[in-house]
Amino acid sequence: MRFLKYIFIIFFLISSFAVGAFFYILHHQCIDFSALEHYNPGKPSIVLDDEGNEWARFQLDRREPIPLSQMPPHLIQAFIAAEDWDFFNHAGISWRGIVRSTLVNLYHGRKMQGASTITQQLVKMLFLYSKKTFERKIKEQLYALLIERQFTKEVILETYLNHIYFGCGIYGVQAACQRFWGLRASQISIDQAAVLASIVRSPANYCPILAPQAAHKRRNVILHSMKMLSCINEREYEQAKKMPLAIKDNDSDMIAPHLRETIRVMLENKLGKDRLYTDGLVIQTTLNRKIQIEAQKAFKKQCQQLRKNLLPDIDGALISMDVKTGEIKALIGGYDFNSSRFNRALQAKRQIGSIFKPLIYAAAVQGGMNFSDTEIDEPFELIQQSGTIWAPNNYNHRFNGQITLAYALSHSNNIATIKTLLNVGAQPIINLARACHMTGQFHTYPSLALGCVDTSLYEVTGMFNIFANGGTYVEPHYIKWVKDSWGTKILKTTPKKNQVISGRVCGQVVKVLTHALERIHAFWPQKWLESEAISKTGTTNDSRICWYGGSTPELTTVVSIACDDNRSMGKNIFPLRTAFPVWIGLNSLLPCKQKKFSYDPSLREILVDEKTGELAHELQPGVISILV
Repeated sequence: MRFLKYIFIIFFLISSFAVGAFFYILHHQCIDFSALEHYNPGKPSIVLDDEGNEWARFQLDRREPIPLSQMPPHLIQAFIAAEDWDFFNHAGISWRGIVRSTLVNLYHGRKMQGASTITQQLVKMLFLYSKKTFERKIKEQLYALLIERQFTKEVILETYLNHIYFGCGIYGVQAACQRFWGLRASQISIDQAAVLASIVRSPANYCPILAPQAAHKRRNVILHSMKMLSCINEREYEQAKKMPLAIKDNDSDMIAPHLRETIRVMLENKLGKDRLYTDGLVIQTTLNRKIQIEAQKAFKKQCQQLRKNLLPDIDGALISMDVKTGEIKALIGGYDFNSSRFNRALQAKRQIGSIFKPLIYAAAVQGGMNFSDTEIDEPFELIQQSGTIWAPNNYNHRFNGQITLAYALSHSNNIATIKTLLNVGAQPIINLARACHMTGQFHTYPSLALGCVDTSLYEVTGMFNIFANGGTYVEPHYIKWVKDSWGTKILKTTPKKNQVISGRVCGQVVKVLTHALERIHAFWPQKWLESEAISKTGTTNDSRICWYGGSTPELTTVVSIACDDNRSMGKNIFPLRTAFPVWIGLNSLLPCKQKKFSYDPSLREILVDEKTGELAHELQPGVISILV
């Protein structure tokens, strides 16, 4: 009975084709097969780094058509062996294939082989729907015959290999070779060609990204077929079988995935999906590939260490920007893009702690104070409107008595900073923050001195950069322009720029901010910087987040380390243990042409006792240099 069933199927297919052909001739139906030669799925939008090299692209699917001449013979042979042994002999339909698959299926008692030729598969891809119906099968057979009469075998095969689906949004052998192994189609080996051919039957089941074991097993089946057809010899077959799949882990090598996603969403909203994915836009970004890669290495290494020693869910972010232009050269939005696409560099709002203090002292100097002025570092209490007592402390729970403002800033002293804010007033400090385009809720409370304001790493980076940039704020940005496929600019970034503090005030703050880094250098055993640098740490209550901001004359980088749920990372957890290793790990590897900061020529350097502010004659322990 089962044999009769398959004989009936063969008879039905032949008769169905004959009937379909008859009605086609009867009605003189005109079928346009121009898509076979002129198929255009649209051009992807290309994302460029600051050197004009592609580092990402936006497209509905991965697809890069190439001519048949760029496909090696063993690649073509692998698909012939997997899909259509009689391809170069049949006229669109393989009657031998139908008989063979029927007998094989009859022998196994289930469907083991299909009978569709490569030409029929191409018809289904370009002209028909996928639903299995008798009507579709008739059209598929008829169209296959017509295509074979109109086009050469080479055109059919080239079109097929450029449009076959490999799973995970990958179309065509070139795109598949680049995704799976980072190779061009012309470079792949026999075993890799067999992997590609093995996927076609069922991309969901045999794509090596999704099912490596099944792909490996089916690859060997294709290799055996290639041997049986004399496409390869016994030695090549045995050697190819031993080869691992070696699929490239594309996600681990992805450059700036959080920034890429941010750009994609932004442009999709501004320009629309169709234009972004099919119009061939060119997107010029500010990203520097080397800085980004080194930043990712340093960040990942440190997060892995912190997750091992502290908490497994520690995460964070980083932004590096060009001091003068505001161009973002590196951006890290989190530890693992696959587990979380949330961009902590741009979207997370957290308290910023002591990294806010340079603005307070800039306001103080702008208001007429000097870094040689002193405050008393002592226990401090303030009765709040609610009647409760606010009693802040220093991070080390020690008090130093009389100290200069220079000592207070370079050692991040809390008490002296609160007193400085009370002397200056909160409003001038808030005005400076607003001039730096910080958008948080600023309250005129003394706690503002400790950075009790929620803002993003993006805004902190823009604020801190003013001290390396002579007091001028320049807006951090990551896109320069966008051009359409005709080369016309359709978007252009003009970053905001404004003078926040004078060059004299800025220079005085910068000089003090160099001292904290000098102290770190004294005990840091690893590679150091090639230039001057300024830095400031920030830590919130219970070590919920650690900040480290630092600038060379060319690059400002801010790093944040925290848990997403804002819980404490533990006791005595500070930026020098968490965020600083990322900062120094990146900046110590980068060349810096400009070795020193530029200072206002009217400033002069003096030496003062760091506690009393009295003039000193030589640099020694307890003496600090400032500019006046």
